[in-house]
Amino acid sequence: MNARTTHWTEATALNLLRIVAGFLFWAHGAQKLFGILGGQQVGDFFSMMGLAGILEFVGGILLVTGLFTRVTAFVLSGQMAWAYFMVHAPQGFWPIQNNGELAALYSFLFLYIAARGGGSFSLDGMIKRRKMVAEGAAPGMTSPPPADRGPELTEEDLAEDPEVAELLRDDEKKR
Repeated sequence: MNARTTHWTEATALNLLRIVAGFLFWAHGAQKLFGILGGQQVGDFFSMMGLAGILEFVGGILLVTGLFTRVTAFVLSGQMAWAYFMVHAPQGFWPIQNNGELAALYSFLFLYIAARGGGSFSLDGMIKRRKMVAEGAAPGMTSPPPADRGPELTEEDLAEDPEVAELLRDDEKKR
């Protein structure tokens, strides 16, 4: 696979992961807040379960749209870590025994999304592209102009990595 295909595949996978996780999390919030989708509605929106429902519902929508993705995912990661340690961990050490697999998985999934961001197919990505165009970057660029990126790496720098060195050799053979 070439670099362009790899980049496209990774970008698509990140966007799909964010959208699907946000949608599934939104459904948890909808269960708690509205009692739909087989859930039971919480009686008090100002209780811990009510607050969890609000975070899940609103946070899920924000993740699906990709708006404020990093902050939202970080908050939701913390919420799921809190849920794991406060609700599930007292019932046993292993997540499979204490029914905490979803909380643990969501916590680390959201931490990953917080680190990576919303991806190119998100409102955050659209805002970033518009801002870059306004700052003078070409419309097709995905990063600021070269002067803003720092020092360029030479082929010698890149060749220190064995995989990159092999790719460079293959590229030279093609020429």
